[in-house]
Amino acid sequence: MSTTSEHLADPELQEAAWDLAPLVDGDEADGVARLLDAAGRHADAFAARYAGHIAELSSDGLREAMQQLAAIDEEIGKAAAYASLRFATDTADPERGALLQRVQERAAELETKLVFCELEWAALDDEHVEALLSDVGLEFCGHYLRRLRRYRPHLLSEPEEKLLAEKSISSRAAWSRLFGELTAALRVRVDGEELSLEIALSRLRDRDRDVRRAAAEATTAALEPGLRTRAFIYNTLLYEKSVDDRLRHYPHWLSARNLANETSDASVTALVEAVRARYDIPQRWYRLKASLLGLERLRDYDRVAPVTEEDQQFAFGDARELVLETWAEFSPELGGIARRFFSEHWVDAPVRAHKRPGAFCSYAVPSVHPYVLLNYTGRRRDVLEMAHELGHGVHAALAQPRGVFHQSTPLTLAETASVFGETLVLDRLLTTASTDEARLSLLAEQIDGTVATVFRQIAMNRFEHLAHSHRRSDGELSAQRLGELWLQTQAELLGDSVELSDGHELWWSYISHFISAPGYVYAYAYGQLLALSAYRRYAEQGDAFVPSYLKLLAAGGSRSPAELSAIIGIDLSDPGFWDAGLRLVDEQLARAEALAGLT
Repeated sequence: MSTTSEHLADPELQEAAWDLAPLVDGDEADGVARLLDAAGRHADAFAARYAGHIAELSSDGLREAMQQLAAIDEEIGKAAAYASLRFATDTADPERGALLQRVQERAAELETKLVFCELEWAALDDEHVEALLSDVGLEFCGHYLRRLRRYRPHLLSEPEEKLLAEKSISSRAAWSRLFGELTAALRVRVDGEELSLEIALSRLRDRDRDVRRAAAEATTAALEPGLRTRAFIYNTLLYEKSVDDRLRHYPHWLSARNLANETSDASVTALVEAVRARYDIPQRWYRLKASLLGLERLRDYDRVAPVTEEDQQFAFGDARELVLETWAEFSPELGGIARRFFSEHWVDAPVRAHKRPGAFCSYAVPSVHPYVLLNYTGRRRDVLEMAHELGHGVHAALAQPRGVFHQSTPLTLAETASVFGETLVLDRLLTTASTDEARLSLLAEQIDGTVATVFRQIAMNRFEHLAHSHRRSDGELSAQRLGELWLQTQAELLGDSVELSDGHELWWSYISHFISAPGYVYAYAYGQLLALSAYRRYAEQGDAFVPSYLKLLAAGGSRSPAELSAIIGIDLSDPGFWDAGLRLVDEQLARAEALAGLT
């Protein structure tokens, strides 16, 4: 069997690197400067023509203005995507960091020139707005413009908005970048070998418990030296968000995120409470897993351990073809789009020193194409992660014709295609598995993923809730206090099914979402349950489901989440929606229990 080390050295994997030239017409940093200079000229011209005159525009005039604004957004977006993606592949390179900072500063400067547009639009009366937006020529931006008006109660004056835009680069963006550089630079020393955090965490999936324990203990040791610095960064951002929420009159720390997601505080609370009410599912799973592993009780480093001796690994090329063939069988169109990510260098896959950990998909800009970052180590989990991120990628690609205003969906729908694509590949692996042991191993991996995406993310939401709430009521939180809040929310999730090791209270401190996107994590649970519901409809309808699914992806963010979900026959207003999704997870666990001979 091939080893992880052999997979990391695979020439085909090493060649899977981004070609960022299309973003800047092959001109690298000079192309970035050219784009920003052009955006600056166009922003100046836009402000000279439209500042103070938004209320006077007819539908035709508004269409022309929005087309110009889209062109400016494209220019800024290309420069920003190039700088951020280049930085993601080597966060220790000073030149890349300097370019990213320069782009962020210029983008903030341009934002201040254009802030009048949103404010003047928000000031219009509803009747006038609806008369304007009834013009079919504004469909390319209509939903976006309606969505902007939902922020009316939270907007400040033009001078205040300009000041906050300028200061964002030296506040949130700067602290977020520092946190990213610190975590990317973490080195975990295991058995005399120095590993990136990504590689060390991947060892938690090793069959050998001693390997898992060593990786966990070494990770804890690596997290400790910089803990106070990371805690200070988090405290600073917690306070900054509290100030922003107060100035903008948001009633709750999560309200701004919910507004961006086009959902209500009440519906998110319903999701969170529905998942918390079923914490018995992960606890039941961890007890079953302990039995399968021959343990009295799991430790934290056992949670994603394989439950059988079956430990399939995949060369990069084999993983790619598995994903592409699976998707092509579902939809030739979908499979064809996904193949372009590899043939046209839209994927960066190798693990490298100082490369950003984890995986993500960047939509970049509609006029170019999306990009996917992986840290591929050859494990089956990496294959499913490839499918997950390519799901985001094909969603972005199908929605490109919607343009800059409607390509992206709210976070509540952003995980639909990724989870759906991952489930397609997992089901193919289950179908082709030749033994019950192999099927149990795959089901265990599926349940591990679902627990991580639904239940663990809600536990992390609860950690964020406590951190934001206590920071506002108690002042600066010590690293020790943050660790206590982390353990409190982990204990609620795990009950007595998992024993947490000494030092586990440090493990909140490498999670970037807490820093760069406060409140983000619940969207994973939302998206997972929505995607599972969509997959059930596919299982029931077969090929008849495919056209409506592709229509959903191609719609991007041109409609509300409720309207988009209705395309595939899902009603988000149904009070039982979350419970139905959670029953699907319960069914996965029941299948695993049957294979384990417990039912």
